Amino acid sequence: MCNINKNNFIKFFFFLFIVKPFILWALGINVRGMEKLPKNGPAIIVANHNSHIDTLIIMSLFPCSTILNIHPIAAEDYFCNTKFKEFLFKTLIGIIPIKRKVVRLPKREIFKEINTALENNEIIILYPEGTRGEDNKLNDFKTGIAHIAAMNPNVPIIPLYINGPDKILPKIDAILVPFISDIYIADSIYYDNSATKIFTEKIRNIIEDLMLTHKRKETL
Repeated sequence: MCNINKNNFIKFFFFLFIVKPFILWALGINVRGMEKLPKNGPAIIVANHNSHIDTLIIMSLFPCSTILNIHPIAAEDYFCNTKFKEFLFKTLIGIIPIKRKVVRLPKREIFKEINTALENNEIIILYPEGTRGEDNKLNDFKTGIAHIAAMNPNVPIIPLYINGPDKILPKIDAILVPFISDIYIADSIYYDNSATKIFTEKIRNIIEDLMLTHKRKETL
């Protein structure tokens, strides 16, 4: 577990007493492939993104003893643009903020904090779509995941598809609606030295296959 400090205590108890009970008991989730989740880091969870509550649901899949080692990647200009939001997302959620509009820095410098987290055997959550999309539809993936994978070729990447959070917390609404979410977890993969766009598309195809599996089950 991470070194215990005040902020870690806050995050730990936030998930133990608020987030996990709410997600698991008040909302509910169905998980297929739970055994494929990593027991510890380093690891990269890659998922589709339809709602702000996606992150809380994914993090709730892990035991509280692991929560301190999980860090979603989020845009600094949006999630840390006020002191309150910075406290909320960095302290309570444990995000790693990333600058979206930096073009002159080398990739290794842009992803420095992410690489450090992986070197420290932590788990990161990444949404390659870059923003919230529509239900049952995948947007194009940005290639950041491929650059991170290339810099960490021995770190497993676990693709994941999540359906339902967009109904719990719609993009245009701020009111939570009870709705059971379905989560599909694929086998882990590793960077295979393929071109950036090809590897990015490979991950997208895996998540798209999980999405199609969900659609087939819905029609049965």
